[in-house]
Amino acid sequence: GVVFDIGRIFNDSMRSMTYSLFRGALREGNANWISTYQKNSKSLEKLFAKVWDAGYHFDGINWPDDMGYKGTTFFSPKLYRSLLQPYHKRAVDWAHERGIYAHLHSCGNIMTLLPDVVATGIDALNPIEVKAGMDVLRIKREYGDRIVLHGGTNAQTWRDTEVILAEIDEKLPILKEGGGYIFSSDHSIPNDVSLDTMRRIVERV
Repeated sequence: GVVFDIGRIFNDSMRSMTYSLFRGALREGNANWISTYQKNSKSLEKLFAKVWDAGYHFDGINWPDDMGYKGTTFFSPKLYRSLLQPYHKRAVDWAHERGIYAHLHSCGNIMTLLPDVVATGIDALNPIEVKAGMDVLRIKREYGDRIVLHGGTNAQTWRDTEVILAEIDEKLPILKEGGGYIFSSDHSIPNDVSLDTMRRIVERV
């Protein structure tokens, strides 16, 4: 299938200022930042519509919106619900109205946001960053009947053939049960992973 990347709904707005200013704007509900955020979201939606209406159709949309870092999120579930969730839902609804899938990418630990993220109606979540604290087996138990899981194997273990193969043996039988899982690392594969290791991973999967 062909997936179209629509751009960052949240992250592009965040990058328009320093991180410290961004955090302050979130806490204070800064009107200027919220206005920038809303304009960015609408601009992405218009661009996506223009491409679609021109006849370039695909099987799904994807957008990367990193909402966490190691151990926790950038903001509380309450702030997510009030500031970001409505725009994520708009993107999901836009896709579903056209009969295609909506795939969200978010690095970092977003475990506390998952109930509200899943409630937007997304079809798939990536990369499920284990090294940041994401629990892919718990997510499978709690949400595996509602979303496709894409990722969830620790990229840092791929350098050690036996360690990554053991992780695959532990997780994959559970993650593959009932379908709804796409195997991949939880981040960029390190450059020093050998070709032999890659071959053994592919064979094991």
